[in-house]
Amino acid sequence: MAAGVSGLTTALLLSKDPKYKIIVTAKHMPGDYDIEYASPWARANYMPVSYTGTDSAEWDKNTWGPLEELARNHPVAVCHGGLFAELLSPSPWFKDVVPNFHSLPKRELGPEIDHGVSFMSVCINTAIYLPWLVSQYLKRGVNFKRAVFDHILDAKNPGVHSSDKVHLIVNCTGLMASKIGGVEDKAVVPARGQIVVVRNDAGKMLSISGTDDGDDEACYVMTRAAGGGTILGGCYQKGNWDGNVDPTLAIRIMKRAVKLCPELTNGKGMEHLDIVRHGVGLRPV
Repeated sequence: MAAGVSGLTTALLLSKDPKYKIIVTAKHMPGDYDIEYASPWARANYMPVSYTGTDSAEWDKNTWGPLEELARNHPVAVCHGGLFAELLSPSPWFKDVVPNFHSLPKRELGPEIDHGVSFMSVCINTAIYLPWLVSQYLKRGVNFKRAVFDHILDAKNPGVHSSDKVHLIVNCTGLMASKIGGVEDKAVVPARGQIVVVRNDAGKMLSISGTDDGDDEACYVMTRAAGGGTILGGCYQKGNWDGNVDPTLAIRIMKRAVKLCPELTNGKGMEHLDIVRHGVGLRPV
């Protein structure tokens, strides 16, 4: 149930076993843009934020191999590798997981930066990657059906599938798990993100650990492959359901981006950003 990256990836893994007959049911499908559908808005890069020794760290560790394999061997999926400069702990747990991890010398850092590291990461063009996932399922006989459910058990209704019996419902509804009947998990809340997509090419991925504009704001620059533009962000506003673009935040995002990466506009400033669109997504947390 649901066709974001979590639902699609789950279906892909299950479809590797031919004994399973799988139907992906969702209100929103790849190609859609909606505030309830987070995946199309994602910056979609590999950057672990988990703590060492946790389940999340183990998941992050296990994720790197498949992502790197996609980037190297399946370019049609439009997962591309690139240099990622990120400000974080000088010795994070994943330093031995990602390739080419090294600390940046002080001479390469700005006057306001305490330390920095660089490593090879992966960035996904979600506009192409999500439909590519669908194409892999279709090869394996997975069916897709648009549907809106008020209750989790509505997925068992005969109109959804042709089989006499549903043996398992896999709930991948993300943020909507807080609302769908039979689940209504109130521990699931949104973390609002806002981005600006521009045509300018940074040629790399960059992020900093914080900003002077508030604890819930961030600064990152992520160039997508295959003409996907560059994602400028962002924010992490927990509990905020607002799907409207905040124009003042958009200005701060762009100002921070060109300061972090002057190459975006060849040093000419924010006014020379070529904007494709503004976007808001709600991360499930």
